[in-house]
Amino acid sequence: MPSGCGWIHGRGKTTFVAGHGQPGHVYFRVQAPASASLSTSAPLSGRVLIFLKPGGGDSAVDANEFSLGDIWVASREVRDLAPGASVEVEADESAYPKPFSALPPGKYEAQAVLDVDHSYNYSGRSSKDWMSGVAALGDWTPSSGGEPVLTLDRHPGKDWKRTAMVAAGTLKAKLIGAREEELASPSLSRFLGRPAAIKAWVILPPGYSAASAATYPTVYWTHGFGGGIDGDLGHGLRIWDRMKSGKLPPMIWVMLDESIPQGTHEFADSANDGPWGTALTTEFLPYLEAKYRMDARPSGRLLNGHSSGGWATLQLQVNYPKIFGGTWSTSPDSSDFHDFTGVDLYAVGANMYRRPDGSPVPIMRDQGKVLVTMEQLGRLEPVLGPYGGQLQSFEWVFSPRGGDGGPQPMFDRATGAVDPAVVAYWREHWDLARVLDRDWAQRGADLKGKIHVTVGTADSFYLDGAAHRLDAVLAKLGGGAEFRYLPGRTHFDLYAVGGDAEGLFDQIGAEMYAVARPGMSWKRR
Repeated sequence: MPSGCGWIHGRGKTTFVAGHGQPGHVYFRVQAPASASLSTSAPLSGRVLIFLKPGGGDSAVDANEFSLGDIWVASREVRDLAPGASVEVEADESAYPKPFSALPPGKYEAQAVLDVDHSYNYSGRSSKDWMSGVAALGDWTPSSGGEPVLTLDRHPGKDWKRTAMVAAGTLKAKLIGAREEELASPSLSRFLGRPAAIKAWVILPPGYSAASAATYPTVYWTHGFGGGIDGDLGHGLRIWDRMKSGKLPPMIWVMLDESIPQGTHEFADSANDGPWGTALTTEFLPYLEAKYRMDARPSGRLLNGHSSGGWATLQLQVNYPKIFGGTWSTSPDSSDFHDFTGVDLYAVGANMYRRPDGSPVPIMRDQGKVLVTMEQLGRLEPVLGPYGGQLQSFEWVFSPRGGDGGPQPMFDRATGAVDPAVVAYWREHWDLARVLDRDWAQRGADLKGKIHVTVGTADSFYLDGAAHRLDAVLAKLGGGAEFRYLPGRTHFDLYAVGGDAEGLFDQIGAEMYAVARPGMSWKRR
């Protein structure tokens, strides 16, 4: 599930020019930087995003996924915009939450961003993008008068704190022997028609020596939506510290990167993203096990992940039961589509935006308060870009391929109406509760006792509902699964134990080691 967007700083003046659009519509003019501002004279391409909100005096106008109530966004694709040239953006055509002409007269502020690589939907603004200053639109009447001009004259500021953390992490990785691995994947490259690779950080336990004959249990971990290879390293280094201090048993941790432009591929064999599960299990695992002293038995291969990473590791265990010895999946995305973050996708007339009583479907909560609705997220994502958002990411993984080469939408972004034909495909391929119930005779013997799920009863994205449903299915099947529901815990504080924000790793690690090395003690005396 979502993890956040980036923040930037900057201010600028506003000018207005005469417009050429239709009467009653709202237009902005966005001007490319002059050639003197460019490191090259090449034209610019990407998606122009215009962010607007009531008020004034802010250093940035940006979308915040935890609070979408007052932000308005308009967008347009541009190609080969020459230095100093400008483009007109109609803020009524591709707009959130409504066409800008619906805005009442008032005081507003706006900022333009050129998302050069269409990554905003996944990770927010990057230092490669161009942006304008924040323009004050005082006493502005939309669709009346001239077009506000927003000049792209700067890049988003670099997050120096993050840059310093990555540099420090890379140095520490070198000192402790952690290694970044990247393997070109023949199966992914064939599917995509271009070179593709699997990436991960390999965290070796303290005292690891290639000269020894001893092997280590190996944990395959992956991040949630919004994560990436830099975050993988940060998590891996903290795990190494826990092993060093004796809190975690000595194991090899493979911190897998599951991010792609379309979102998170979940290590699924997807009709749209490609055969990531096949690439992991038939290419990457053999490569790593030939290079490191890993326990290559199923009992020595364990899985752990949170959120979208929790769903990824859960589906890997379900779909490759003979390869992995157990998954410890925390707050996994919906594993039973009778409760897809609160929506029963199989209900007659199912709608992602509205419940049967007409009330809005929430998607994010905190302390019982709804922060964001499904309709807000569903309408915003396509304005920000054609791919990379959380709901779009689900479709890239779960949906059949459409005639345009992308995934078939599971629901109508304008009305919220669910497409039963697409949901039928989701059900047979990716509803894990359905897959387990249908195929238990073939998979059950290899899955019994291997599924462990932990979720908070106040999960921020309502994921506890689907966990209860999966729990019931496995209990009926005699699956020997373990489900833990932590009272009052959310998506973001699930791992906290006392004052330790990541203390749950210790419990999970001990349980994993007991599977891989039954009866063996690892704790220091």
